[in-house]
Amino acid sequence: MEDTAVTSERAALELARILSEHRGGDVVVLDLSVQAGWTDYFVIATATSGTHLRGLARFVDDSAPALGLARLSRHSTADDDEWILVDFGTVVVHLMTERARSFYELEKLWFLAPATKIESPAGASA
Repeated sequence: MEDTAVTSERAALELARILSEHRGGDVVVLDLSVQAGWTDYFVIATATSGTHLRGLARFVDDSAPALGLARLSRHSTADDDEWILVDFGTVVVHLMTERARSFYELEKLWFLAPATKIESPAGASA
């Protein structure tokens, strides 16, 4: 049986790759396994608009079952939302507009967490 932490790491990195492929900006995976007792990884990505934000959330939801992840809660998203949190328990995905991301600065809040930046695929432009 595979270690849960390894499975969570693989799932977080795969979701980050998927977000990057769908033009999520500045995609980062934070390893919170030492700092937080309630999750192992944050995946953070920036969306360019509300429509892009909801589209990225849809790609995350569609990809999760194949990665062994099940969403813990679901809420409706308003057209003017600037942050969508997708909670899979061991992996929490934060999809934010640039304005929300610069305001909340999650990377600074969790500055002790090792961060992995996911590069955009070759040929993709933001």
